[in-house]
Amino acid sequence: MKARLRLAGTVLLLFALVAGGTFYWNPLWVNDQQIRTRLWRAGVRSEYVSVQGDRIHTFEAVPPDGTPGKPLLLLHGLGSRGEDWAPLIPGLAAAGFHVYAPDLLGYGRSEKPQWPCCSVQVEEDVVLHFIQATGMARADSAGRPAPIDLAGWSMGGWIAAKLALDDPAFIDRLVLYDSAGTTIHTNFPRDAFVPTDAAGLARLMALLMPHPRTLPGFVARATLRRLKSNGRIVQQSMDSMQTGAGLLDTRLSEIRQPTLVMWGMADILIPPAIGETMHREIPHSVFEGIAGCGHLAPSQCPRPVLEGTVQFLKAQPPMQGGEQMLSGDAR
Repeated sequence: MKARLRLAGTVLLLFALVAGGTFYWNPLWVNDQQIRTRLWRAGVRSEYVSVQGDRIHTFEAVPPDGTPGKPLLLLHGLGSRGEDWAPLIPGLAAAGFHVYAPDLLGYGRSEKPQWPCCSVQVEEDVVLHFIQATGMARADSAGRPAPIDLAGWSMGGWIAAKLALDDPAFIDRLVLYDSAGTTIHTNFPRDAFVPTDAAGLARLMALLMPHPRTLPGFVARATLRRLKSNGRIVQQSMDSMQTGAGLLDTRLSEIRQPTLVMWGMADILIPPAIGETMHREIPHSVFEGIAGCGHLAPSQCPRPVLEGTVQFLKAQPPMQGGEQMLSGDAR
């Protein structure tokens, strides 16, 4: 009996050492597995779709009551991936939407081309073909695509708004979270999104959230390794955006879809004044500010973001005009 107890104790000790070592050397991988497990338990599928010969990874979730659900496509931002929508996907599906959250070309688990890629124009083209490849915009009896709802965050908002302008028949309602896409005068360096040391990482975190926490050393080192591995794609995307090609300053007034502009009111990276300008330019748009939240509002303040998004997308008739402030305190 004692021998068995000693053996069990030894096995448990070895397991603890392996688990602890794995977490120490690769904490972000462990965190990713936890996120993906939670999504899987919530019924969210992880799949790949072939888009013009490239493998695009996507999360997909359907309403739990078995109804088809209106398609809702979520587009992430610069340096991001589908997992960053994890706090919202199950709730959006539960609200009756058929949710798709792909990794854009070059990001997450999607194909990473060796050729210079991932400009806003390239990503818009990939998203349009993704819509067609998944069949989410199913044709009606007259052969016209049944429009979907589209939401974009940061760079994803730029892509979403541009797609709504360039191919309006595909888009029914539009949601923009802390969106890029208009002229912004920045004072951060070109390589701000690809830091190489702890100081650069701290500066990036301060841009993204109003009250960043100091990361433990081993987490900071793992974060820098991941940012370095994604650095080529991120820098290509950033360089493309900084050329000003495809900016929407003069086109926002042409958006005809009902539009929700939602913003973290403590956003330093893309200040709320940008969102308020978008709201004024987009006809009949709704503006919702989230108090105390920064650029990462959809992931760090998911409750007000989810509630505001669902209310807007399900409103009949569509909401038109108006501004309101939401509390960002409750998760």
